[in-house]
Amino acid sequence: MTKISVKNINGEKVKDLTLTDSIWNIEVNEDSLKKMIRLQLDAARQGTRGTKTRGTVSGGGRKPWKQKGTGRARQGSTRAAQWRGGAIVFGGIENRDYSFKINKKERVLALKSALTSKAQNKELVVLDSVKFDSMKTKDLIKLMDDLKLSGKVMFITVDDNEKLYMAGRNLQNVAYILADEINCYDLINADLVVCDEATVKYIEEVLK
Repeated sequence: MTKISVKNINGEKVKDLTLTDSIWNIEVNEDSLKKMIRLQLDAARQGTRGTKTRGTVSGGGRKPWKQKGTGRARQGSTRAAQWRGGAIVFGGIENRDYSFKINKKERVLALKSALTSKAQNKELVVLDSVKFDSMKTKDLIKLMDDLKLSGKVMFITVDDNEKLYMAGRNLQNVAYILADEINCYDLINADLVVCDEATVKYIEEVLK
């Protein structure tokens, strides 16, 4: 059984919380985790790689010089591929979709692997409550100092906490997402993941 300390907003230990081993203490599957992260990054790519062929590039409507008698190689258009400003040979002209599919079981395995990685590396901080009543950035900085949070910190809550979001949106090292939006990339990209008991129970309920 995996246990983790639950702290209050002052950084004081309140109690121990038992985590579900089938979610927070599995054998990390590196392949599934890497594949899921690559899927997220590839899906975010715009895929705008359009180039122009001889039929779409502008200009070149007139033959540069007559076919014979000039001593130069015959040319039909100044927009052919060998000319400066000409078309691209075999260039892709359609937007490309870089995303690919992963089956549901592998998605869940990857997410559990990411959660396990955080728990095993002591990069998971559980609070009795993540209730934040101030919208001031300095108050959030004080909270993080009290909890000794450093590096990239990601807060996760079950319910929408607008004040927490507003207080942390100016801090480059702070991110905030809802529990139903957790994903492998954000989890691995964060140095510390901060959530409350309600969030832990929600995640366990969804992934059981």
